[in-house]
Amino acid sequence: MDKFLIIRFSSIGDIVLCSPVLRSLKKAFPDAEVHFLTKKSYAYLLEPNPYVDHIHAFEGDWKACISELKKSRFSHIFDLHHNLRSLRIRLALRRPSSSFLKQNINKFLLTHRLLRPIAGHIVHVVERYGEALAPLGVRLDQEGLDFFLPEGKETVAKELLRQQFQASEAALAVVLGATHRSKRWIPAHFVRLLNAYGKSVVLLGGPDIRQEADEIIQGLKVPFLDAVGKYDLFTSAALMKACQKVLTHDTGLMHIAAAFGQPIYSLWGNTVPEFGMTPYQLPHVILETEGLGCRPCSKIGYEQCPKGHFKCMKELKPEKVLAALEEVG
Repeated sequence: MDKFLIIRFSSIGDIVLCSPVLRSLKKAFPDAEVHFLTKKSYAYLLEPNPYVDHIHAFEGDWKACISELKKSRFSHIFDLHHNLRSLRIRLALRRPSSSFLKQNINKFLLTHRLLRPIAGHIVHVVERYGEALAPLGVRLDQEGLDFFLPEGKETVAKELLRQQFQASEAALAVVLGATHRSKRWIPAHFVRLLNAYGKSVVLLGGPDIRQEADEIIQGLKVPFLDAVGKYDLFTSAALMKACQKVLTHDTGLMHIAAAFGQPIYSLWGNTVPEFGMTPYQLPHVILETEGLGCRPCSKIGYEQCPKGHFKCMKELKPEKVLAALEEVG
């Protein structure tokens, strides 16, 4: 029996973006075992996924990890992380393997303004992940992303919304979180937007954005559910799924929303859609400040704007976002 190993250590969004590879591989080899190696902190994301047969949770002990993996004697390894850590695993296991093109050169050129941000310079990361399947003659099935919720989570989410709003009106999910501050919109802009939009709001994010959430909540005049840092990721995802639209930064929940097929309005600060990390195979609305000579300044993000002015987010006005949210089409 074939046994395949997929390596992707982190993070939430990247693991969700791997889902078409898992599904396509399992479809092509339905009797094979599909194993997934990731950090222990992300292993729970894969537990509900029917296309994963075994999860290997890496806890920092290389010797123990490699020893466990060697027992399976994999037919092929798909390295979807493609760094020195994943290379170490591949070399130790000595099994056939393949990886994907990271396109770091184009990312370097973009962040150093040696290349203009134009769609197509960097192929979407999902398509690049799919390149790793080529040695086995497998192609992506072009059916989008997957994100599976544990049983009961959607019921919990719907009850939370019923208790909070006591109405059938669908709410707007607002993802406040993003790993780096340079990817987050201005709290005052959120307040102006949401009050002008005038509909029920579900605020989502982790404990790290509690301060921004409190600042926004103080100014809100619309019904809201504060879910920031209060629920696990699956419950937050289920709350988002129950909403009518999703306003989000470039972050993991954006890709989960894409897996659910929701209308997505994405806010882009120091990063740009041309990095190939947009909502995959789903119509979506990009909201950004175009024409800035300093953007993109990083392929990931910073805690503070390197230039000190933060124009990429400050000049992305609430009126522009409101017009997009209210547009019918």
